[in-house]
Formats: sequence, C-alpha cells, structure tokens
Amino acid sequence: MAGSVVLVVGSGGREHSICKQLASSQLVSEIHCSPGNAGTLKFATNHSVSATDVAAMVELATSLGANLVVAGPEAPLCDGLADALSAVNIPCFGPVAKLAHLEGSKLHAKQVMRIAGVPTADFHVLDNDSDIDAALDDFSANPWVVKRDVLAGGKGVVVTSDRAEAKTFITSSIASDGKVLLENFLPGEEASMLVIMDGTDFVTLPCSQDHKRAYDGDLGPNTGGMGAYCPAPVITEQVHQRAIERIVEPMHKYLSSQETPYRGVLFVGLMITKSGDPNVVEFNVRFGDPECQITLPLVSSDLYTLLYSAATDGLHEQETTFHNKQALTVVLTAEGYPASPVKGRLITGLSEETIHTSEGDMWINFAGVGLDENGDYISTGGRVLSCSALAETLEDAKNLAYQLISKIELEGSHYRTDIGHRAL
Repeated sequence: MAGSVVLVVGSGGREHSICKQLASSQLVSEIHCSPGNAGTLKFATNHSVSATDVAAMVELATSLGANLVVAGPEAPLCDGLADALSAVNIPCFGPVAKLAHLEGSKLHAKQVMRIAGVPTADFHVLDNDSDIDAALDDFSANPWVVKRDVLAGGKGVVVTSDRAEAKTFITSSIASDGKVLLENFLPGEEASMLVIMDGTDFVTLPCSQDHKRAYDGDLGPNTGGMGAYCPAPVITEQVHQRAIERIVEPMHKYLSSQETPYRGVLFVGLMITKSGDPNVVEFNVRFGDPECQITLPLVSSDLYTLLYSAATDGLHEQETTFHNKQALTVVLTAEGYPASPVKGRLITGLSEETIHTSEGDMWINFAGVGLDENGDYISTGGRVLSCSALAETLEDAKNLAYQLISKIELEGSHYRTDIGHRAL
C-alpha cells in the first residue's frame, strides 16, 4: 500500500483532522481534499469540486488515481458517492446510499433498530392525518423530542418542555417533509461511540462526549458542537461492554448481511441511563465533528491502514492500537452563531503546527477558515476552528486547549469556557 493516493471529501474541521492524521502515515504519498479549507492546505492539495457533486468527485478521484476516497460529510454518501466509486473500482471509506439512509432518515434508522433488536426510545410517526395532541399526551411526562425525517446537518431536532413549541415544530415539519418523528424522552447522559466496520469485523474507537449548547452550563441554542473530550468517563467498562453486546454487535450483524456490507464509520449517539444501560439516540454515517478532532489523535496505529482496510473488507486482518491519553477540543465560533454567523473577518494568532510542551501536544483544526486576497486568514463559517490538545490527564488537555484558544483573535467570536465539565 506504500505510495498511496488519498482523496478526502469535505471542507470542515473533521476533514482537516483526517488529513492531518493521514499525513503521518508512511503509506501515503499524496493527500488531496475537495473542497478543503485553509487548514487542509497544510497537508493536502485542495480542489474546487463541491462535496455534493458526486459525478465530478468520482471524476476527480479517477483523474488523481486515488487508492482510497474518505467521505467526510454525510450528504454525498446519501447521494451515492460510495456506489459511484465502486462502479469504477475505487475503494470508499463510507457506506453505499442504501446504508447511509441510517442518517438520511430517522424513521429508517428506527425501523432498522427494531429489526436488529437495538434499544432506543419509543416513537410516533406523525403526518397530516395524525392526532398531534394525543401523541403529545402519550409522552407528556418528560420533555418532548421532535425529529425531522430528513438530512438536517444535526439541526433537525427540537427538545422542549413547551407544548406549544413542540406542536409548532411538528406542524411545520409535516408541512415541509410530509411526516415527523415524536420520540419519548430518554433521561440520562449522552456520549458518542465511533465504530469502524466492514463486512468482516468492527473496531470501536475511544468514546467521547461533546457539548451541543452554545453557552456555558449547557445553556442556549443547540449547535453543531462547541467542544468535546475523549475518552468519556461515563462510558465505564461495564457500559462499554453492554453497548457492544446490545448495540454494536447486532448492528454489525445486520449491516454486514446486506447485499453490500457497511464499510466506514458508524457514529452511535448513546444515552446512558442512571442504571448504566445504553440506548441509541441516533446513528450518523460519518465521523462526528468535533468528536473526530479528539478521537483520531488517540489512534496510535496507522490510520490509512485502518480506513483502507474498512473500505476493502480487511478489518479482520488488522490490529488497531490506541494511545493511553486524554484529548479535549474547544470550538471558536463566529459572531451570531448559530443563527446568522458573521463571515469574512480577519483571524490572528493562528498556528498550523502541533506545539509540543512538557504537559502534552496542542494544535488547531481549521473549519470555517479561508484565505483572503492578501493571504491572511479569514472566517468563512459559523464554527471557525477548534483548539485541541492531547495530554496524560484531561485537566492538562483542557488547560493546553484553552491556553491555545486564548491567543486567537476574531472580532465578535465566542467559545465556551467549561468544556469537559461533566468529567472534571
């Protein structure tokens, strides 16, 4: 596999992290990223093909002689990127469209979980003919959880104790999508498990926890993620074993039995009850963002080997190893995020290098970062970047990440000051 050419699809912090980790592989000679960002430029050649233009992406992969395509976001997978690459014999780390539907449709994911016997919350499917008030009454003992049955970039969910708000979101979702899911609320603590799988085997990466709310104390609007840490102490050895037995093994058995097996990463959003029982909140068919930024650096074995093996049904022949360390990342967001982020502002104090200290390593993952006509860094998205660190203890990792983010200046920007508070 030496001298391999890899094409990474996407443009965010997740893709920057993937490129950064692949760059340390002795087996990779070229990394390409499309469309990429100012951070992926450090490790890869950027291209202007949109992540959602499947035909053009396949053409690019072919012209580059790519040995592996790594899909970052979910949309191209749902649109058939893996299927199209398979047709031209290019391995893809990411499932075919039929299996990517696990993220594309919340209802489909629920139906698969019922078939596989995986624990998840009870739910109603509501449409124009449904009695919305009766359905709300069924789950009235807790906050209501309403989920759109479409790809919504992690933003199609409302959790509320306000009946009027729940009903309004249900009504608008039915109007736009034809149907919507109303779920029973599962109390407990959330965590994320990333599972690399193919038709032969699976590998679980260290579990993490992220912070979705915009402000300290888990207050404010939901976001794509304001920070994360890994491993998550809430995933004890007992909880982990239960998750493997009750969720991962049944899902792998189901997904590997399909006409084309699942090849890629299955993101398992967990809710752990007080009794230590894991339930599935959702599935995603790609690395989480920002979970990816603090999970991949914990992989001590070769990342290219892991991803290529999963794309070619070779996981059963590989041994994946991990660093016994702690990682934490803090996200810097633009003014107005998440509602209407201000873009195009100058960013100063950035470093693209990994900084080694006596406590550990710290680095920056670029997300919504571009270059202006003068070659200066500017903000191009809502989540602009994340400052990450790897250390022997979570406390050290947190201190290093915050030390790094304190040096960055972006007018109107915001970040949470309590990432890791559940563990610390």
